[in-house]
Amino acid sequence: MALKEYLGAIILEVDGKEIEIEAFDEDHKTGRSLVKTMNRKGRPSGYSEGVHEWTLKITAPIPKTGAPDWDKIIGAKLTVFPVTEGGERIAFVDCVSLGDSRKYTADGAAKVDVTLAAMDRIKE
Repeated sequence: MALKEYLGAIILEVDGKEIEIEAFDEDHKTGRSLVKTMNRKGRPSGYSEGVHEWTLKITAPIPKTGAPDWDKIIGAKLTVFPVTEGGERIAFVDCVSLGDSRKYTADGAAKVDVTLAAMDRIKE
């Protein structure tokens, strides 16, 4: 059985500055909805296309100095890099922050959870 290569590093770029990300969750909604009509079968007759939505949830360590103002992020780019050369990169562009929350743990690691909305998902 051959070994497989998986995606690795995740980098958030805000105003040309890279921010280290510890965890990342992507939620994609196609925007499709059912078209419900009155018919004898009592089921939808089809669907309609809608607007795609990407909601990203990231966790980042809070640096002592130089932390970004998370609630003012507009136009950021989040890129998922392959670990080695030659893999496909995925970028989420024109990200805006929807909210953030901070958490502090007993082991001294301060972190921030940020929810972003991306305008597009691009394979680079």
